Amino acid sequence: MKRLCISVMALAGLCLCGLPMVYAQNRAQVQEAAAYYEAGRRAMLQEDWYTAAETLLECLRLNPAHAEGTAALAECYYEIGELDQALLWVRKARTLARSNLVLANLEAFILIALGRLQDASSIVNEVLAKEPYNKEALFAASEMDIARGRPGDAVTRYREAVRRYPDDRRLLVSLALVLGSLGDTETARSYIDRALVQHPEDYRVYYYAAYLDAQAGRLGTAIGYAQDALAYRPGYGPAFSLLASLRYRSGQYEEASRLADEAISLNRSDISAWYLKGMSYSRMGRRAEAITILSTAATIDPSDEFVRAALEELLIAETALEDPRRASWAAWHFNRGRDYRSQNLIEQALFEYRRGLRLNPYARDRQEYADLLRVQGYPARYLEELRFMQTLGLGDRALNDAVEAYDALLSEAIYRRWAVNPVDVAKRHWKVAVFSLVSQASTYHVDAGATAASYIKDILTHDRNIVPMNLEVPQRSFSQSFRLARETEADYFLIISVTENERDMAVKGELFVGRTGSPAGEFYAYRTGTDRLRNASRGIVDQLVSQLPFRGELLTHKQSQGLIDKGRADGVKADTVYEVVKKGQVLIRSEGIGLIYSPDDVVGTLVIESAGEEVSSGVLTRKGFFDRIAAGDVIVLQSAADESAKIQDPPLADPELRALLLTLR
Repeated sequence: MKRLCISVMALAGLCLCGLPMVYAQNRAQVQEAAAYYEAGRRAMLQEDWYTAAETLLECLRLNPAHAEGTAALAECYYEIGELDQALLWVRKARTLARSNLVLANLEAFILIALGRLQDASSIVNEVLAKEPYNKEALFAASEMDIARGRPGDAVTRYREAVRRYPDDRRLLVSLALVLGSLGDTETARSYIDRALVQHPEDYRVYYYAAYLDAQAGRLGTAIGYAQDALAYRPGYGPAFSLLASLRYRSGQYEEASRLADEAISLNRSDISAWYLKGMSYSRMGRRAEAITILSTAATIDPSDEFVRAALEELLIAETALEDPRRASWAAWHFNRGRDYRSQNLIEQALFEYRRGLRLNPYARDRQEYADLLRVQGYPARYLEELRFMQTLGLGDRALNDAVEAYDALLSEAIYRRWAVNPVDVAKRHWKVAVFSLVSQASTYHVDAGATAASYIKDILTHDRNIVPMNLEVPQRSFSQSFRLARETEADYFLIISVTENERDMAVKGELFVGRTGSPAGEFYAYRTGTDRLRNASRGIVDQLVSQLPFRGELLTHKQSQGLIDKGRADGVKADTVYEVVKKGQVLIRSEGIGLIYSPDDVVGTLVIESAGEEVSSGVLTRKGFFDRIAAGDVIVLQSAADESAKIQDPPLADPELRALLLTLR
């Protein structure tokens, strides 16, 4: 027993001797962690977020309970766009400092960026309940207003905050940016001028001043402010990119190309710089070099739709149909089309095949496109595509057998019974001009509006009722667009504008009556993720098509039977009742979307009996004692005569504005 007591006492002595050593080691780790934290904060002040994150991770490895380091790391991840990681770390930080409202606000900002507005709102309301005029919480509340598509509410909040904090740079600039996005450029200018006076050496204020002047079309002063920003902060990426795009918009294409080369030399993966360089060469008339540049860019980042769209437009305009480059780039679309088809996404597959065939009309992949039409229930259009392939010399035994089989299958089709060729009688009854204004520009892709407008114009070529007019897309002004649309007798003209950031895109289409220039409707499409240009463009087209009233033509009639030039592909259904209006008496409304005509010009009605694929027949009933119905009369859906365009809900947010406000943190 005595020996045991001696052993225990000896062990205790050893432990007590070791305590100073453990304490010293822990203290050293804490001090080392503190040093890493200070280094991380210095990197954050230099906006070197990656270095800061790396240093702060080392701080937390040494001291996992370092609250300030955890919070700083969350901010770093937020700044570099790793939002999931930012949310993870800010929540860890809040467990270490539960009463810290700064961290609560940071979590709210991260949740807003993630689109989780309800969760963010709960945190912001909690902060404002404790501190009604907490500046960061007011910023977060304003950003939620913008994310919800309510910029007017954000203006009210910002103005109230500016009254309480009249010298705050972020508030002044934020208010100016939101007012600028609403078109109030003069008031926006007054607030940015206040910020310039109160913060004369802040490079960021000069950058936002350049952006606002660029949006207002004051390109000369915008260039000056961008240069000032770079003078105060050499190498500041956003100002450098803005300056390059301003040189492009000012027609200084050589200088824009030089700046793009400078950006590429620093980062070969800078797709925006490659795109700007390619567009600059195209504007200088050096189209072959532009194709090479954009081809390189598309190889670096195949997902950039603007690069690919610009490249394809150049290939179509500048190369022969037999050029092997066309086939190469068309194959990309065909492969995507097959992928969509394997997932049973027929509409997406059709889109890709059509884009591919526009590049390479001679491709054998046309048969796969024809098969999709057959699957959709359009055998006549399937047969039409196969016959076109025969004229190209692409027929083989299987294709020829299919033509023979479907020719026999369609022997009793309506167009055969009436002895008409659906290709010859097919008419498009709406002439729509698609434009973009050169004054509207995105900071991410120059001429984004023109590219989107060209995309929309291309999609419209496949609509059976709309003729997208062959007019130059970029226009200097609304008045020039109106004049051109009126002179070419367009029914409507559509002006496309784009706002975007690295992940999101909003496309707006403003429709005007070609005859009067009066507003007809507005269409919005907000898309995020991959294929957003394609999906947003299709969204605008779908909205436009759904608003145009039904309009057809009576091709011929035999006694009480009539044949019209529209079928199932145009939405015609059996038992639908249409009005027959005297030829030349149907006019387009001077404002809004719709058709107008006098009741006296209605000569009869048509009740559909058989809706074919491309033509339909039905029973005609004359109005009045005399039969005044004649071939060429207009067929109008009764309920469509009194309808006008419905204004679509606005997008959830202006993505470009949200990105700019994010950089203000």
